[in-house]
Amino acid sequence: MTDEPRLATPVTLHLRGDWGQANMHRICGWIAQEMGDRAPAESRFAIWNGRGGLDAITALREGSADISVMTPVAAVLTAGRAGRLEGLRALGVLGRRDRLIVAADAALPVRSVAELAHYTGKLIVATAPDDGVNLIGYAAHKALALAGVDADRLDFRYDERPFPALERFTAGEANVLIQEAIMTPPWQRLDRVRPVRYLPWGDEVLRGFAAEGWPSAVVEAGYLPGLTEDLRTLDFSDFVVLCREELADDVAYLATWCMVKTRRALEAQYSHLPADRSPVTRPLVPADMAATPLPLHPAAARAYAETAASGDALDGPLMWS
Repeated sequence: MTDEPRLATPVTLHLRGDWGQANMHRICGWIAQEMGDRAPAESRFAIWNGRGGLDAITALREGSADISVMTPVAAVLTAGRAGRLEGLRALGVLGRRDRLIVAADAALPVRSVAELAHYTGKLIVATAPDDGVNLIGYAAHKALALAGVDADRLDFRYDERPFPALERFTAGEANVLIQEAIMTPPWQRLDRVRPVRYLPWGDEVLRGFAAEGWPSAVVEAGYLPGLTEDLRTLDFSDFVVLCREELADDVAYLATWCMVKTRRALEAQYSHLPADRSPVTRPLVPADMAATPLPLHPAAARAYAETAASGDALDGPLMWS
């Protein structure tokens, strides 16, 4: 299309995603390729492995990344209260319906997280570390504390990513699991060794997180194996694409334009999955993409406004369709 935006001068951009094989890297690759198609041939795009947590913000502030992706969106508000978002802006939000779930061996005589505090037997908890970067670990440990559970009484088995923890629990190496990525196949194998019970965090925990702007959400009965009634738990949804406020206007505009107009290229990569089991929401809706937890880069805001009247995604051959 002759009216597509293009960069007039070559650019070198550094994007920060996840460990390399998950959704944030895929998002970075999509943005980089679409921008590269509309940039001078001398342009270069690098995608750096990251952890998808608070390291995404640190990389921007230190200047080692120009665009970063992190999840969940709720954690951005927590980072903002800690003063970590100064000088940062958003390019958009990409939907991801996820929750932070507590699953337990059904043989344990507990029906809520708070009851774990009074259980005198051995509790082996598979989750992520609370190390100042991993947001799964941050939320898990904060929620346990709000529920009155003494972390010193727990035997933690830490893994950076969700799937090793899920495998530990499924194999019977842990009797409590605190994790996210609930749309993925390993969650459907959770009860392979023994029956599973899902524990509500409880009102005290949900209120504590809500005070920080971190919402709760529901997992419907039947979505997970053995879940016989709706479960209210902590929300762990959505990817946010971030940048520094001094990112050049033409670059921020093009990145956002590509996210809006070529969104089918990302959606197609998940089209083999049922919509309610997709790690990226589809269809992506530009108005939702523009509803960011911190202010949009001014050029990104302009891109959303200018594409609103013609918000349809571009037609054309898609690699994964």
